[in-house]
Amino acid sequence: MAAQSNVLTLEAVNALVPRLAALMETQMSRRADIEEHIARLVREIGRVPDAIEIADDDPAEVRELKREIIQRVAGYQAAWSELEEMGAVLKDPSLGLVDFYGLVDGKRVWLCWKYGEKSVTHYHGLDEGFSGRKPIEAPMRHRHLN
Repeated sequence: MAAQSNVLTLEAVNALVPRLAALMETQMSRRADIEEHIARLVREIGRVPDAIEIADDDPAEVRELKREIIQRVAGYQAAWSELEEMGAVLKDPSLGLVDFYGLVDGKRVWLCWKYGEKSVTHYHGLDEGFSGRKPIEAPMRHRHLN
């Protein structure tokens, strides 16, 4: 994950939002595709597998489906490196929830962004989660830019 010393300003994070939104849209689509393939595998083998591993005794269709799932999962996991390069920390891939280290009044916080939001409008303490989000109000905005 991103180094804890990578503190960004609100302006810097908001400048990343278009790129972040595009990446998240792609990743959520990849995730849905993987889930569809796993559902197909479950229908084929009649149960939820403990792991996606190709076995010698798998029928050809099942082997091919498992290969596809393994490749898709590898691509999905590798693509998260772009998020890390931006200085982001992935909090919940299914919701598209991402945090960035920021400063408010000299105190380190999470600048919090969720897929679908046009900009970062909330923050929370490092020991708080999404439910602890606080709005970045106009009079406070300058304190978030340091």
